[in-house]
Amino acid sequence: MSPEPLTRDQLASLYLDQLQFDPYPVQEESLLAWFSSERGVLTCAPTGTGKTLIAEAALFEALHLGKRAYYTTPLIALTEQKLAEMQQAAVRWGFHAEDVGLVTGNRRVNPDAPILVVVAEILFNRLLHQQEFAFDDVWSVVMDEFHSFNDPERGIVWEFTLGLLPPHVRLLLLSATVGNAYEFVSWMRRTHQRSLELVQSNERKIPLTFHWVGDMLLTEQLESMAEGDESTRRLPALVFCFNREECWNVAEQLKGKKLLQPGQQAQLSKEIEEHDWSQGAGPKLRQILQRGVGVHHAGVLPKYRRLVEDLFQRKLLSVCVCTETLAAGINLPARSVLLPSLMKGPAEKQKLIDASSAHQMFGRAGRPQFDTQGHVFAMAHEDDVKILRWREKYDQIPENTKDPGLMKAKKALKKKMPTRRANQQYWTESQFTKMTTAPPARLASRGPLPWRLLMYMLDASPEVEPIRQLVGTRLMDSKHLDAGQPQLDRMLLTLARAGYVELDPPPPVAPDATAGSSGSGTPGGGPEVAAPPYRPLRARPTDQLSKLLHFRGVNPLYGVFLINHLGIADRAERIQAMESILEIPSSVGHFVRVPGPDELPPGPLATTRLDIQLLQLGLATAEQLGAGEAPDEDPRRRAFYEDERPRPLTLAEKLRLLFDFDFPGVHGVSTYSVWAAGELLEYGGDFNTYVTSKRLQKQEGIVFRHLLRLILLLREFESLCPSDTTPEEWEADLDDIADRLIHCCRRVDPSSTDKALEQAAMATEF
Repeated sequence: MSPEPLTRDQLASLYLDQLQFDPYPVQEESLLAWFSSERGVLTCAPTGTGKTLIAEAALFEALHLGKRAYYTTPLIALTEQKLAEMQQAAVRWGFHAEDVGLVTGNRRVNPDAPILVVVAEILFNRLLHQQEFAFDDVWSVVMDEFHSFNDPERGIVWEFTLGLLPPHVRLLLLSATVGNAYEFVSWMRRTHQRSLELVQSNERKIPLTFHWVGDMLLTEQLESMAEGDESTRRLPALVFCFNREECWNVAEQLKGKKLLQPGQQAQLSKEIEEHDWSQGAGPKLRQILQRGVGVHHAGVLPKYRRLVEDLFQRKLLSVCVCTETLAAGINLPARSVLLPSLMKGPAEKQKLIDASSAHQMFGRAGRPQFDTQGHVFAMAHEDDVKILRWREKYDQIPENTKDPGLMKAKKALKKKMPTRRANQQYWTESQFTKMTTAPPARLASRGPLPWRLLMYMLDASPEVEPIRQLVGTRLMDSKHLDAGQPQLDRMLLTLARAGYVELDPPPPVAPDATAGSSGSGTPGGGPEVAAPPYRPLRARPTDQLSKLLHFRGVNPLYGVFLINHLGIADRAERIQAMESILEIPSSVGHFVRVPGPDELPPGPLATTRLDIQLLQLGLATAEQLGAGEAPDEDPRRRAFYEDERPRPLTLAEKLRLLFDFDFPGVHGVSTYSVWAAGELLEYGGDFNTYVTSKRLQKQEGIVFRHLLRLILLLREFESLCPSDTTPEEWEADLDDIADRLIHCCRRVDPSSTDKALEQAAMATEF
């Protein structure tokens, strides 16, 4: 006879009894709410309050009940960390590490385990296909870092997941503090008929102290923070900068400063000697690391970032200079956080950082296992520091002094009075204070319905009404809600005109409707023609929709559009087209722009198809397409004429003009005219020579990531063959490009390259 299952009260007692430390108040309140609530809990608490302990309770309960549970995170990097944590917890509870698995779409570990750590998209996809992934025995879903609901691009996946969860599945949402928790809980009850218990706390496990530094320069401040012993010094510290170049500048300023404690230098030097620093940014980074300073941002190669993380976590670095992206990702424990500036953005358009981003950075200060207090320092602009110091000196000399020497000194000081510069943006102590006390960000639906999401939903079911309901109940103001339904209808019409779905009832036919105006098998240009009252009920996928589902790293409509054109393209054009859909920061894009037609001549796609169609459709002039030569009788007149001529359109720009004509109003498409991978291959795949020639050593991580993304994209494109070529030619060409890039990347960072290849090989769901 099997034993009686434990009651929830018994499970609560059992879980609390096995804890090694007494829970904090917010933890205890959340745990009691979880074990007593019927539908679930929303816990909002600051970073560092031990929300993982709360999450583990849901998994503990599911394992003891013999049920299944999902643990979702917003980032693949976090899934790896949570997998290890949850496996250790399972063993601690008397279960097996194999009872916890991972599925990210790119990687699978114990995929049939009762507890699965997944990214949000995986859970969403399984909810769309419940006939394949049964949820009858799923006891609970944990959504960690739930403030990712606010993400303009991916937050909608979390949002729609809430609407698809079966009623019996209990929900645990763990978030940083938000400004409208009551509104959110009310929205959940009203739109999804799910009543959540709300637990809120503004108390941090390690309290923060905020410091305005108006009388010291950055290097002086950090040196003062390094004074004292382990218990009194204010290091280690994270120094947040708002662009990658500034990170290097700050790190350079710290060379030669005494930031390490006795004994650290020898151990640090020993660790550094074990690595090769001869290429790219290696020599510069090595010099900086020797002083106990790390640099961490997307422009640093992954292998170097991993090393910086390791050294910092082992307390061998005193300072890590980083961009704000670190605040939302990797956990680097620090006693202090320092902001050299409160402004971000291009020099001519700088704005104060928003309070939400600031609080993310502030939250990194204070290590629960080492500190009783976290410290946040904001520095005044160096000009204001110099003005303050000048004022102190100037005021020390009395205004009414009769001493000739003092009068002369005061006059000399006045001549050297520093001032603020007209081309600089400044910030103040009051702005910093306001930032520290600002309410947390509100949860809200952001961004339009992504095309890829719509296609996956239609592939699962042709019924439009469930999608319409989700679109119509988003957490946004009435203006944006009202715009959601017409946008959905326009998207469905676009898919129908391109032959990807068949609408029921059929849309009305406009007298001037055209099809395939550009000859590319697309729906034709011009304005939308559907009558306002038309609302499709069903969108039945055709056999063409499966093509769209192949694309994960690009807007699917644009991906298939390119496929339809690249059959006649030569290799340079294929690389240009694929590189153009991989976003690259302007700070790097400036150095890897597509060269002019004299250096990179147009290929067959441009000359035999695009140029002709663009001219016929009136989308470009002959001059824009590079036709016509400047007069050559007078070199000075010729130079003037060339300056006045329009810049010839790049291949990416030509493709985009044609796409926008064929698919007017399609959102979520970004293109860039760059020639990075193509030029690298012209260098024989020598990455170091290439980035050095472009002076991109400090941004080489961006270039490296671009190459890895292109490799993954090549694998996606390889799965579909254009009509103008053979599968053998298409696959052979793309394989050769990918193999050359893989060889290049492996020479730079084999671990990161192999991980990217593993992702490409194992990509399955969503």
